[in-house]
Amino acid sequence: MSGTLIFLIVIVVIGLAAIGIYNRIVGLNQRADQAFADIDVQLRQRHDLIPNLVETVKGYATHERSTLDAVIQARNAASAAHGPADQAQAEGFLNAALGKLFALAEAYPDLKANTNFMELQRELADVENKIAAARRFFNNAIQEFNTAIQQIPGNFIAPLGGFSNREFFEIPGESRAEVEAAPNVKF
Repeated sequence: MSGTLIFLIVIVVIGLAAIGIYNRIVGLNQRADQAFADIDVQLRQRHDLIPNLVETVKGYATHERSTLDAVIQARNAASAAHGPADQAQAEGFLNAALGKLFALAEAYPDLKANTNFMELQRELADVENKIAAARRFFNNAIQEFNTAIQQIPGNFIAPLGGFSNREFFEIPGESRAEVEAAPNVKF
């Protein structure tokens, strides 16, 4: 009788440990989802600023239509992207288009002195800082989740719950130093 009781206790302890590990993985997965939602909020704010920025530039640089159209197309593509990989790639294209827009602004001193343009640049720099912080939080959450499902005993429990590695939010073409540096906005 005591051997059966010990066996049952061991089974219950193993079952409770498995439930605890599964719940930890679920919690880490939810944390990663929430962190991605935070990035999405910041990206939406960024996307909302861009049409105002383009309209401001349009008043000074009407013959630069191709650059302005490229920014709007990149913004629309970034707004429509879903998932970390797609959004990261779309944001890379948007960053390149915005870089061209700010380079264009250098050629127009009146535009650079425009208070609306300066305020939009300041707001964009603020949002860029928030995006960088949200990306760091998200990538940390993904690292913790991926580690939990790869380590023993999580690697035995994760497949039972349908959990697999998740992708980091990395914008193509950006080095780690560029991501961690504050954005360079000139006035």
